[in-house]
This record gives sequence, C-alpha cells and structure tokens, in this order.
Amino acid sequence: MPEHPNVLLISTDHWPASLMGCAGHPAIQTPTLDQIAANGIRFTNAYAECPVCIPARRTLMTGTPPRTHGDRLFQETLPMPNLPTMAQTFRNAGYQAYAVGKLHVYPQRNRIGFDDVILDEEGRQIYGVIDDYELFLGDQGHTGRYFEHGMSNNEYSYRPWFLPEETHATNWAANQMCRVIKRKDPERPAFWYLSFRHPHPPLLPLTSYLNLYRDMGVEIDMPFMGEWVHDPARCFSLQMHCARGEQYTPAQIRGARLAFYALCTHIDHQLRVVIGTLREEELLDNTIICFTSDHGDMLGNHSMWAKRLFYENSANIPLLLVGAAGDERVRHHQVDNRLVGWQDIMPTLLDLAGIDIPDTVEGISMVGQQQRDWFYGEIDEGPRATRMIRHGRYKLIYYSAGNHRQLFDLEADPRELVNLAASAAHADVLEQLTNILISQLYGGDEAWVQNGQLVGLPDHAYAPGPNRGLSSQRGAHWPPPPASNMPQIEWYSVDKPKTN
Repeated sequence: MPEHPNVLLISTDHWPASLMGCAGHPAIQTPTLDQIAANGIRFTNAYAECPVCIPARRTLMTGTPPRTHGDRLFQETLPMPNLPTMAQTFRNAGYQAYAVGKLHVYPQRNRIGFDDVILDEEGRQIYGVIDDYELFLGDQGHTGRYFEHGMSNNEYSYRPWFLPEETHATNWAANQMCRVIKRKDPERPAFWYLSFRHPHPPLLPLTSYLNLYRDMGVEIDMPFMGEWVHDPARCFSLQMHCARGEQYTPAQIRGARLAFYALCTHIDHQLRVVIGTLREEELLDNTIICFTSDHGDMLGNHSMWAKRLFYENSANIPLLLVGAAGDERVRHHQVDNRLVGWQDIMPTLLDLAGIDIPDTVEGISMVGQQQRDWFYGEIDEGPRATRMIRHGRYKLIYYSAGNHRQLFDLEADPRELVNLAASAAHADVLEQLTNILISQLYGGDEAWVQNGQLVGLPDHAYAPGPNRGLSSQRGAHWPPPPASNMPQIEWYSVDKPKTN
C-alpha cells in the first residue's frame, strides 16, 4: 500500500495553544513547532471537549465526545468503550500501529488497537503495572529512584532533573519513537503515536533548558487577572479554583512558569530528533504530522492553575497539521480559525490517509468543507460541573453551583478579563448561547432547567478540605508498592448551600 502515507501523531500533556512562538507568545522558545506550523496548518480555535487527561484521550482515540465514550469526570479504572479506535482502524487498513509514552487507559496494558505500546504511566503502579519507562530506569541502574525528586504530579514546585539527561522522560520517549520508526516494515505504511508526559508536572526540566532561558535573558511573562476574579459574589467553583493560586508568591509563580517553559522547549528540541529520523529513513515526504495536547494549563492566570477549566489557557489547545508532500488539502503557512476539537483528529488523519472513517466517529475532518457553528465542552458533575459553549467570537462558561454564567468576547478580549454576562448590550448573545447550552444537557444535567429556564444548583460555601494523603505524591518504587485503588483526595469541602 505505498500510496497510503505514514502518520505521526504527537501529543503532549498540559500545553496551552498560546504557548508557541508561532502563536505570538512573548517568551516561549518553540523553533521546531514554529517550523511545523509554517509547513502546514495551525488551527487557532481547537478545544478540549473535556479538559482533563483520561476523558480527552478517550475522545482522541475514538473520535467521540464524552457523552458517547462515557467519561466527563476522570475515571482511572473505566475501560475503553466498545468503539473502533484510531489505532485499530489504521491497522484494519493494513497499517502498522505503534504507541510510545502516555496512553492513560485501563487496564494499563490494553493496547486499544495498537500492535504494541511502549508505556509511560507516570508511576501508577497502584493499578498493577510497572511501565516501560520505569523498567528502563531500572536497566540504567536507577531502579525506584524516579520519584526521589519529591515533587508532586499536580502542583507547581519545581527543581532540575537529577538523573543523567538521557534518562529524562522526554528523551526516553523521543528515542523510543526513533527506534520504532527505524523498525518499520518497508512494505506497509505506519501509524505512530508519540505521547509525551510533559509539560505536565512534576516540573523537572533539565538544567540546560533552565539555563537556556536565563542565558537568553528571556523575560518570563507573569499571569493576568480578570476583573471578575476577586468578585465577593463569585460562586463556589470559582472560589475553589482561585484559592489554589493564592498560595504562591510572585517568585514562585515566575519560577514555575520558567520551569514549565523549559519543559516545553525540551520537547520541541527532541521533536527534531524524531523528525530527523523520518528524514534519514526517507519517510518524511510521505508522512502526515499532527501535533497537539490533551488540554492546557492556567499557569496562574486568573489565580488558577492546571486544567479542568474552560478558560483559554486550559481549554484552547495547540493543533498543528502537516500533510504528505503534494497534498493540496494541507498547504503551507495556513492559519485556520474553524472550531475543532480532539474528536476531529481521528477523522482528519483517516481522511488524509485515504481510509474510510467508522460510522461511530462523531468528529469532523478538519480538511473538508463541513464546519461546526458552535462547540460544546463539559467537565465534572453535580456542584463541580462546568460547561462551555463557544460560538463565533463569544464564549459562555457555565458553573452549575450558583447558576453562574460568564460571557466573554474573545475577539475584543482574548484574555477573558471582562465578564459580559450582566451587559445589557450582550443580553441577546447570552440568551442565544444559553439556549444552545440547554439543548446539550444530559445525564442529570437536565434538572438544571425549569420551565425552559436555566436555574442550576444551589451555591455552596467553599472551605479548603484536608489532604491527609498528600495526593499525587509518589514514594520509593523499589520494591514496587502494593497494587490497590488509592482514595480520591478532595482539595475542598462543600459545607452547605449559600443563603442570601
């Protein structure tokens, strides 16, 4: 099948769309991604349907939104749905299919259609698997040492990587993918999925990349704050998310952002090794390349960190696409503003490869004529639930607790500094987006609507909760820890509904 191009899909974890030089960021150094963007299409309005790891990856691999694949929460032990996966669809068409890095499925060794998976599960031995990255560290004489750094997987303290450079997870993933590429069957096309674990915390960049930013004298940009952040009437969910940012000093924030940018640039440079391998193996001209991320990271903007939010830094994701040489559907130096999501990647890559798209796929090929008018996002249920509608230049963010709406004009206010929900001049826009939102509610969310009006849930008083388990810490991994389900630790408490 020589007429079918190879496909290289590259995913990262926690990378916002704004964090690329080609997107106009003032500090980040991404020369490789900038060149990839110049050779193809940069989609500016790409969104995570559910901006947290597991639901997003289920969407990517099935071409379906959370409503179909069954997770809008982050259910670590939920098996994949009985749907054709991207990997299996490529294999059914005669492709080899290999994955390297973070897959985040359960059971952890489920290949979800790939011929093989070289796995990095970020040390989740509690679910019964010692992944290939930890086995590699053991082979290098560093058995059980990875988590000696003492940094959490979900907070923003940082320190330099403390083992040899070649053992860093970014180098390991890139090198493993290079080996997979070199082992390609010359008579069959290949689908490769390279899934980097970073820049997701723990923030452990190489010292050389911290020094790169310092030597260049790059001024690290600091967070911006919307006028609504300190509103005393803000709802429970906003209180909860904003409280996280109040624990960091300006120096800590600057350092965390510097470490995060260093991790991004490290990935950018390692992509050169992967792309260089494609070129040296004489595969580059006949390979489609797609770069993206499961979601972004607030990085202190609006006093918020991490994901699970629908502000741009969390929900707007990078999406770069380069076609095989001569494919006029993906021309160079293109910027496409259509609304797209992770459900659209599977049909797009299949379309470009000339493979029939399964009927179960709900996404839309991004190189076709069909485009959506609006985009729906969802995460969590009950008092933590958040929903989003993006339509034209406007975005509606809805918090169920307190029936709280935020409306932003992303054309005039790309940083989402001014909430227009109370603006009389935007009442019609607010009603239009609210009606679209109501039309998408399901799975118990319908109770938020009474007599055709969105009423939500009672607001709740917020108070920081105990974290007795020091969640997202890892211990010494030699001998391996016992396999069990760790309890979910809440960083907040819901005391009682607010009363006016």
